[in-house]
Amino acid sequence: MSGTITKKVNKSDAEWREQLTPEQYRILRQAGTERAFTGPYWDNKQAGIYRCAGCDTALFVSDTKFDSGCGWPSYFEPVSPGVVTERRDTTHGMLRTEIRCATCDGHLGHVFPDGPKPTGLRYCINGYAMVFEPA
Repeated sequence: MSGTITKKVNKSDAEWREQLTPEQYRILRQAGTERAFTGPYWDNKQAGIYRCAGCDTALFVSDTKFDSGCGWPSYFEPVSPGVVTERRDTTHGMLRTEIRCATCDGHLGHVFPDGPKPTGLRYCINGYAMVFEPA
């Protein structure tokens, strides 16, 4: 279950388009988002690991998932430090912190300071940016 990054993934646009579904490509490579309550995993309660759909890096474990009511899968911390990177996002007239996969630089979602203890963070992640591996 290690979230350790072993090597960066760099692919051409054509390679990403071939590997990913159109929805995964739109989210991971073009920083898109799915509509609330429509993507996979927002209501998943199974135990397991959520991995990046672009490179299979372990990102979040089910023990850190919580129901935030926002319509996207939400977690209070990544599987380990360094598996996600943060970027300032000023799109859509808002100031937010974007979250990307540290291995393949795929857009995952955003992090907000309104989550539960112990971190107080809410990683709001697009379901199509991930694949779920049941425990």
